[in-house]
Amino acid sequence: MPSMPKPSLRDAILDAGLKEMFRTGYHGTSVRDVTAAAGAPQGSFTNHFRSKELFASEVLDRYFLYVRGLVAEAFGDTTLAPRERLRRYFDLITGKLAHDGFTRGCLIGDFSLEASGSSEMLREQLDEIFREWRAPFAACIAEAQAKDEIASDFDPDELADFLLASWQGAMLRMKVERSAAALERFKTIAFQTVFKELP
Repeated sequence: MPSMPKPSLRDAILDAGLKEMFRTGYHGTSVRDVTAAAGAPQGSFTNHFRSKELFASEVLDRYFLYVRGLVAEAFGDTTLAPRERLRRYFDLITGKLAHDGFTRGCLIGDFSLEASGSSEMLREQLDEIFREWRAPFAACIAEAQAKDEIASDFDPDELADFLLASWQGAMLRMKVERSAAALERFKTIAFQTVFKELP
């Protein structure tokens, strides 16, 4: 009977890397930390990844796949008005952040602060991620404007960028305060000003 192939440690190492980089950041995470968390020999890291930078790039891709799923979950219910779908996304994320005790924010935001200055490859990847991330928000905002739910003073792409950048700032403040206050303030002000429902 032929022997079964050994399962690849690649996924286990990537999963461990995502958790470790969330906990200690890009620079604070060592290959030793990741392989220990994955229960893998240290040499197995270099069998699968040529560098820590390329590994971090794959971790970021894996995290963004998760984020895209949350966007689809929030925006997928077309029985809700576009403005409500936008609000639903931020409420959904607030619930996930509360589950972690407001200690973890967004890996995309964390990497933007920490890695974009030291890795041109990661900076370019993050720029692409923000552009892709913006698209469904801009589409939802354009739909809300077309239905006269919200004002059309600003371009949907500009509003989507503003929304995501402001939300990243609110999450940074949340991590410092260890509470939902900054997130709730962001939602209240955003949805009573720029995204205010038109009468």
